[in-house]
Amino acid sequence: MITQPHHMPERLALLSNSAADPFLTEGLLRGDEVHSGIDLAKVVEPLPEDDARWSVEPIRSLVDDAMFAFDEERTRADAWLAPRLHATLRLTRQEAADRRLWNHLALAVAPDYVVWRHLAEPSRGVAAARFQGPADRQCFSRLWWAAELFRDGPDYQPVEVACGNQDLIHTVLRKDLIDHRPTAQALVRLLKNGKVTTGREINGLSVAINAAGATVIYDAFAPDGSRDPACLRDWIDEAQTAPPVSRHVLPDGPDEDPVPEESVTALTDYFTELFETAPVRGRNKED
Repeated sequence: MITQPHHMPERLALLSNSAADPFLTEGLLRGDEVHSGIDLAKVVEPLPEDDARWSVEPIRSLVDDAMFAFDEERTRADAWLAPRLHATLRLTRQEAADRRLWNHLALAVAPDYVVWRHLAEPSRGVAAARFQGPADRQCFSRLWWAAELFRDGPDYQPVEVACGNQDLIHTVLRKDLIDHRPTAQALVRLLKNGKVTTGREINGLSVAINAAGATVIYDAFAPDGSRDPACLRDWIDEAQTAPPVSRHVLPDGPDEDPVPEESVTALTDYFTELFETAPVRGRNKED
């Protein structure tokens, strides 16, 4: 298994897709070899030096700890790392939508983590999209966005539940519907109460939810509370002096109001009814 690049940058930067392509070698994807980091550093676009958020050390420390703690069951690292990555790398959604940032994190800072987490069979290699791909596939952006969409205000506990189920991330994260906070929390509640557990059940429920309505309809049926943008700005500003996130207890996210409980309850009940007739492959009609 590869190690981290010999030349480790001190700060995150932006790495375009075209600049990243030469470093996505067959040797890297197989987990056999990694670039030195020197040539890659020559083709990046720097980020502002006066912003503490771009420091590499806190993120590198997190992935090292994740690899140590979850080496026997690597998929479990997602639930641990997602909230801590989100709370360490305090981004606006506009910043998080820039794939160049995630390209750099995956290729320059932690290519060994990407291989460690996603190399199932050396003969097949790691999918290139884990380094340089859409938000629901790229190794780190998928975790950041899962934390952003499933957190309940400052509470990351729902993120742990959501990221503990790979099928939920793979199936739901790519759908616009999940941007409705009560929908996200209702799905987490269905997981917690054991109503929906398997990949087939999650897929079937997802199809039923999308067929039944759209975000605007669910927002009228189960409205979300207003969100004060100042809370997010303050949380981002606090990154300049924030200590490293705890490895043992969950950090706190932006101090936003939680999702209205009545909306979560209403959607949980509605989705439970939908699930009874959802097209779950392999489920008997009698069930």
